[in-house]
Amino acid sequence: MSSEPSPRTVVTFGTFDVFHYGHLRVLERAAELGDRLLVGISSDELNASKKQRAPIYPLQERMAIVAGLKVVDGVFVEHSLDLKRDYLREHHADVLVMGDDWEGRFDEFNDTCEVVYLPRTPAISTTELIERISWGSS
Repeated sequence: MSSEPSPRTVVTFGTFDVFHYGHLRVLERAAELGDRLLVGISSDELNASKKQRAPIYPLQERMAIVAGLKVVDGVFVEHSLDLKRDYLREHHADVLVMGDDWEGRFDEFNDTCEVVYLPRTPAISTTELIERISWGSS
């Protein structure tokens, strides 16, 4: 009797505020590493504590945008950076994907799942976009 292997679950995290091409590319590349992609989206409170500013779009809108992408199989709220291990276990992660700007910072989770750092899309960042929009420059 042969049993089918269980689906490989990839988990990643982010704020996904002012959604842009770099966000899309990292999610597409993350999805390629497994059978289903789950995305933890920072709560408004977590985002404010991490970045010292409220997100442009509220949590429910950011969740709807990310959940609407064909490569994303589900979203959940990330309330605390200190609960990453709990989120990985709760969602049965086989792979944790983070941007390479976090290289090495999540290696402690190698005992729970594979940790992969993907290169960021060059020349695009949410912070830069918000600054450009604020100042009206192109």
